[in-house]
Amino acid sequence: MLNKQLFPLFLVYIAVAVATATASSKAAKDTLVTCNMVYSSLEPCLGYVLGGGLSVPSECCGGIKSLLSTGRTINDRQSACKCIKSAGSNANEAQVNRAATLPRICKTNVPFKISPHVDCSKVN
Repeated sequence: MLNKQLFPLFLVYIAVAVATATASSKAAKDTLVTCNMVYSSLEPCLGYVLGGGLSVPSECCGGIKSLLSTGRTINDRQSACKCIKSAGSNANEAQVNRAATLPRICKTNVPFKISPHVDCSKVN
């Protein structure tokens, strides 16, 4: 049985939980692209970005194109930008430069500059 003194605290807890769940589901509706999705899509590009190489794997270009087709809203594109920026925060200049060449190599149009200095809030 619930203690009478704890009942008001229990009601507050439920109210906060419901409000948080509602806000989370609204944010999830607004943003379809998650960092897990970004990392999974771009994983085939890691070998080229980290170590260079003679060519970019076709799976890398496929992942970029798939991610671009998923990111249909401004929130999606900004979310992807933030994930990429975060993942590249410890990259050296050569790795950033290789990552920045991927859209051209894969013949895609990424709606933001691949750079540690990109302002993801300005991505449209």
